[in-house]
Order: sequence, then structure tokens, then C-alpha cells
Amino acid sequence: MDIDISTVRKWHVEGNGWSDVGYHYFIKRDGTIEHGRDLRRSGAHVKGYNSESIGICYAGGIDESGRPEDNRTGAQIESLIILCKYLKSTSIMQDAEIVGHRDFSTDRNKDGEITKDEWMKACPCFSARDFAKKHNL
Repeated sequence: MDIDISTVRKWHVEGNGWSDVGYHYFIKRDGTIEHGRDLRRSGAHVKGYNSESIGICYAGGIDESGRPEDNRTGAQIESLIILCKYLKSTSIMQDAEIVGHRDFSTDRNKDGEITKDEWMKACPCFSARDFAKKHNL
């Protein structure tokens, strides 16, 4: 689905009754980076961590049947790298760890690793930590 921040804002405001879209940034299929919620405001993207994180969302992440799928475009990947590098260059985010929503799931078996069977949500459909390491973020 090729959507934009206005679509997600409508889902969050009209559907959830929130004051604004939950994400700070949104990356369209063509790589366009759109601003969402103002960075001075806490996001609404991962319960329990909204006040200490920046929410980035991208169009896609599911297949035609609604199953999780890493279907990011090359343009989205490049834009995500640029955005993360920019955010990490600021004094606020300099030491931030880049993680995905699924990394905030509970380690139910307490083995020190959050595995696929423990994910609350499958997003993102790629390892954000591995992505960050690969691109020196």
C-alpha cells in the first residue's frame, strides 16, 4: 500500500482518538521523508517508551495477505539511513540505540533474547539492530 503520513494521521486521530499521528517521521515508498508528530512532543508508537524515543514508520511491511514482509524499497532504505544519520548527529540522539518496535517485546522465557515467538508485533520486518550495525548508525 502506498500511503502517506496524512493517511496514518487519520487512522490515529479518527480511529484511535489520539491528538495527532503517533510517529515523528514517515517514509513513503518513493523514499520521501514526511514529518509527523512534532519532536518536542512524546510519540505514541511503543507503549512504555514513547517519551524516550523517536518513532519512524515506513509504508509497507506486509504482503498482499496482510502477513509481515520486508518489502522496503531501495529508496526507503536510503532515506532511513539518511534520517537515522541525521538524528544521530544531533546532541539529543547521539548515543541512541536504533531498535525496532518488536525489540520492545517481553523476553518471556528470560533467555536474554527476544525471539520471533515472543514478538508483540512483527514490525519492523527486519532487524533494526542489524540494519544499524550494517550501516554504521
